[in-house]
Amino acid sequence: MEQVIIIGGGLAGTEAAFFLAEKGIKVKLYEMRPKVNTPAHHSDKLGELVCSNSLKSKELTNACGLLKKEMEIYNSLMMQVAKKVSVPGGNALCVDRELYSEEVTRIITNHQNIEVVYEEVTELTTHVPVIMASGPLTSKKLEEALGKLIDTKFLHFFDASAPIIEKDSINMDIAYYKSRYDQGDDAYINCPFTKEEYYRFYDELINAKIASLHEIDMKYFDACVPIEVLAKRGPKTLRFGPLKPRGLGKDADHKPYAVLQLRQDNVIGTLYNLVGFQTNLTYAEQRRVFRMIPGLEKAEFVRYGLMHRNTFVNAPHVLAIDKSLKGNPNIYIAGQLSGVEGYVESAASGLYVALNIYAKIKGIELSYPNETMLGSLMYYIHTANPENFAPMNANFGIIKGATKQNRMEIAEKSLKITKKYKEYIDALNE
Repeated sequence: MEQVIIIGGGLAGTEAAFFLAEKGIKVKLYEMRPKVNTPAHHSDKLGELVCSNSLKSKELTNACGLLKKEMEIYNSLMMQVAKKVSVPGGNALCVDRELYSEEVTRIITNHQNIEVVYEEVTELTTHVPVIMASGPLTSKKLEEALGKLIDTKFLHFFDASAPIIEKDSINMDIAYYKSRYDQGDDAYINCPFTKEEYYRFYDELINAKIASLHEIDMKYFDACVPIEVLAKRGPKTLRFGPLKPRGLGKDADHKPYAVLQLRQDNVIGTLYNLVGFQTNLTYAEQRRVFRMIPGLEKAEFVRYGLMHRNTFVNAPHVLAIDKSLKGNPNIYIAGQLSGVEGYVESAASGLYVALNIYAKIKGIELSYPNETMLGSLMYYIHTANPENFAPMNANFGIIKGATKQNRMEIAEKSLKITKKYKEYIDALNE
């Protein structure tokens, strides 16, 4: 019988292990804790929720809510346990963190098709399917083992990302398409500042509240200067940096004092990122301050800028659509290491990889539908711009044709497709 090796007993690893084991596939799950601990974990339990007890919204019109519902259709381990140990949280799915990890540990360690090995993995075999789900705090030795299989320039250790917004929320009465000096195609959307608008924005930016960096993140901070720190070097610094206006006037009669450029972030053109705006502002301050940018008054953020220690691969460069390494089809990456952001997204990516491995064992190459939240998220990290790739969370901006008005319609269609796909997967065992 085929065996699958899984490295990492977090949310992605346990989700993948449970799905495969339930399908009769033998799984060997490696977890380095408690022999080798991380600065973030507090126990030796599997499926530990490190930072929060919230698994976000239960609403179908919320991207994470829809993703959870899709996972539930596949009898997701996360969803089964979360419902069992849930605590009151209004529209959010909140759980008792200790009970959650205890129950995940109990289910995984007692499953007849799963062997849990508490050891650090330092080498990668390519002879059987291997899922790397070792998370953002992957050990140095395992990083080095992965580095032997991919170009290390595509393995990142620090996430310094700029915000991403929905294109439909940009005020195109103010913003306009243009490339600097009209060289090349008009790939950028430009947000022009008057002098008054610039200094009003500048004053708020340098006085905005900053998120605290964990000690583990501090040594990586200097590698990428956030926009608010750059601004504090002088009131004109941004005008000679990320807000440089030269060659970006709408026409010969318009000479803006400063210009923010927005760059297309996904293939279907529904998302744009704020170029050069890596930031450590709190999320609330990002909403408040960045909506002062002309044209972004009603900007809808699908991902906020952030700066933290985070090991992840440049997915568009190194991963195939099934999340196996290009050139090493037996090595799969899941969880935050694969370029997703968030608890639910990490578990969902583990499920996605398990689906692909199971289908491959049955002699089938999956083509997962992009009309679903899971499919869209996996497609996004496969096709995003590799030059500025940063981890992504679930959002409706990555689903083609989704608007604020039709989210319920999109959700219902997504669930219908997922149910049909589940039937297709189940039929592979017949």
